[in-house]
Amino acid sequence: MKSNKKKYSPEFKAKVALAALRGDKTVSQLSAEFKVHPSAVQRWKTQALEGLSAIFTNGTSIKDQSSEAIVAELYAKIGKLTVERDFLSKALNR
Repeated sequence: MKSNKKKYSPEFKAKVALAALRGDKTVSQLSAEFKVHPSAVQRWKTQALEGLSAIFTNGTSIKDQSSEAIVAELYAKIGKLTVERDFLSKALNR
């Protein structure tokens, strides 16, 4: 049996949630405009409100945290390559 559940992109959900947060239109008007169920509009609005606090936590965003992890990984790789280079340099100069 095939599922009739539609999949919406995160960008679309954010667009609908932002429109709901503005408060210019009712949930019913937004659901008609974006052709989604009113409960979906309300759910995405709630998720957006809950997720906003995460942006301001500790002054770093999710993007900053992932870039910090990448930088740490790159520093570890640089350290490993430096040790290997020094070891090989000493081994070849015997």
